[in-house]
Amino acid sequence: MILPITLASAAAAAVLNIWLSIRIGMIRTQKKISIGDGGDEGLIRRMRAQANFIENTPIVLVLIAAVELARGPNPWLMGVAAAYTLGRVAHGVGMDGGVFGPGRSVGTLTTMLSQLGLAVWAVTIALDM
Repeated sequence: MILPITLASAAAAAVLNIWLSIRIGMIRTQKKISIGDGGDEGLIRRMRAQANFIENTPIVLVLIAAVELARGPNPWLMGVAAAYTLGRVAHGVGMDGGVFGPGRSVGTLTTMLSQLGLAVWAVTIALDM
């Protein structure tokens, strides 16, 4: 079975992970920090943004795949996947602080709501079987 929402979500996650990596590399190059964080707050923030992405994205992708396998492609599922992805972009930018600071909160809230919504959806499917 082809899972178009899961495939698109995984592809978006891969691109987003590359973008987060590039942002880290830009600071590493600028500050000449090859290994570790060198105590640089900007680098630490960007490293945490990527680490946070990596901590949350696998479970979201598993839940998207499980719901899609159980119920097929669904506009609501696509919406949750898109909201999660946009929230992770907001979080990544927001972690830089400054004028984009609220993006961190928006991204965190979007991540938590996406995970909770998907978890509840998965449980309702399991209970319905």
